[in-house]
Amino acid sequence: MTPAQRARKWRDNIVTRLSETEFDVVVIGAGINGAASAAALAAGGARVALVDKADFAGNTSSNSSSLVWGGIKYLENHEYRLVNKLCKGRNELRAAFPTTVREVRFLTTIRRGFRMPVWFVYLGTWVYWLFGRFATLRPQYLRATQIHAREPLIDVKDAAGGFEYSDCYLPDGDARFVWRFVQQCERHGGVAANYMAVERAERIDGFWQLRVRDKVSDQPVNLKARLVVNACGPEVDAMNTKNAQQTRFRHVFSKGVHLIVRRLTKEDRVLTFFASDGRMFFVFPKGSRSCIGTTDTQVATPYVDVTDEDRDFILDNINNLLGLTEPLTKADIIAERCGVRPLVTKGSAGTGATADWLQLSRKHEIHCNEQEQYISIFGGKLTDCLNVGDEITSLVAQCGLNVGHANRGGLGEPGLKIKAEFEQYGLEHGLDQHTAGNSRGSLSTRLWRRYGGDAKGIATRIIKNPAKAKTLFANSSFTWAELEYSAANEMVESIDDLFRRRSSIALVVPWEERTEPSLLLRIAQLLFDDNAQSQVESYLSLHGTPVVSNSA
Repeated sequence: MTPAQRARKWRDNIVTRLSETEFDVVVIGAGINGAASAAALAAGGARVALVDKADFAGNTSSNSSSLVWGGIKYLENHEYRLVNKLCKGRNELRAAFPTTVREVRFLTTIRRGFRMPVWFVYLGTWVYWLFGRFATLRPQYLRATQIHAREPLIDVKDAAGGFEYSDCYLPDGDARFVWRFVQQCERHGGVAANYMAVERAERIDGFWQLRVRDKVSDQPVNLKARLVVNACGPEVDAMNTKNAQQTRFRHVFSKGVHLIVRRLTKEDRVLTFFASDGRMFFVFPKGSRSCIGTTDTQVATPYVDVTDEDRDFILDNINNLLGLTEPLTKADIIAERCGVRPLVTKGSAGTGATADWLQLSRKHEIHCNEQEQYISIFGGKLTDCLNVGDEITSLVAQCGLNVGHANRGGLGEPGLKIKAEFEQYGLEHGLDQHTAGNSRGSLSTRLWRRYGGDAKGIATRIIKNPAKAKTLFANSSFTWAELEYSAANEMVESIDDLFRRRSSIALVVPWEERTEPSLLLRIAQLLFDDNAQSQVESYLSLHGTPVVSNSA
């Protein structure tokens, strides 16, 4: 049986289970809030279904900065309780995912004339370190000359000084992290499916009856659950309107854009500045590339695109802040990330409530309609996902469902014993002698970080056939062995699912390289068998590119 055939059989089984099981909870929306909630509920013993109308992490949760941070910028607005909570959440995520969530240093430059003196901002990093329970390396003050010595690329002629402090980030990206929670939901008995669009939901005789459209087969699926959790991210308000739910909260939206360019720095640190609009501005490591941004623009809907104004803002700022030999231009852009931050304010959707969106933080709020057994999650950050899962589990129990208690012990990476066994297995078979493209760190480290307990199976593929350690593309660390695994086990329903969310290929490999006809078709054949050609055509037409001929 080919990987694609195993994947089809698996999805057919999932659809059957969705239609035949009487669930305790159905979670609608598989971004970080939905996936973490579903995993927590399943780990606590609930019968859980997790569905999304598109791919897992298909919206905001695949367009974030991939930072797991405690929100140091919220100190300026005196949101100390939020910072304390986020720092605690960051530390808990790091403890649960010690190789996936990595500490990284932020090298921050403050220019002359900034709205606060350097010493005052630096003092804030010590307050932040205190809120962070001293779990990271301590902050360090830097003069302009010291900044330049650590990173010669930074233009320090107008620098008043700066500092380094620590936070955490996700080397493999936010979408990949969301997928880990989807897997953990399944491994605790939950049922998860992408491309399942909720068309109608009615409460009848103590149950929610959902009419769901399987967008893969274009067939209807009837789903039954006692309670609904609306975790649709920026589309929470729209789903609530569809289901006739009134809540105390609603969203306003801030568009954020990042650009991916060639690698600008050698070190895996984050360069931090304040952009021309006063917001924090970053240069992140992104594998073999650098990610720069972000923007902050109020928008009316969650459906947004990158504009030339966005690109100009980011490029103008990066060229002003770094001493590049040649300024970056639009021709240097390899990829773009664009999403909205769903910011919580009071008032139901459609009520015309207003808010000073610049003062809104990424806190989350949860509204629970106990009478109708319906919970809505508003706002939130990736950093706070374990807390969201705990709160949802408690509220589901409060609604009268016997789902046990939050069980964080069932989440996170496998234990140290399993990790040590994998490392010993790799050592005995010379796993790390195999190359894996233009990437940083050993192959065994990357496989464990991405796949946890499944890493051994992928390693075995490579040990049996070293050619499978070769990467699909020169600037990506994603191997052919990983592709085989992903095709069979990760619910990949399109090429974009693989390139953009199960891996970071679409962010680090230029379009013309990843759409080379023969290679793209070969990848599609492994993923989709006889349906490969139509998948290639769909991927190319989606991006406005002529399709590949059958002779490719």
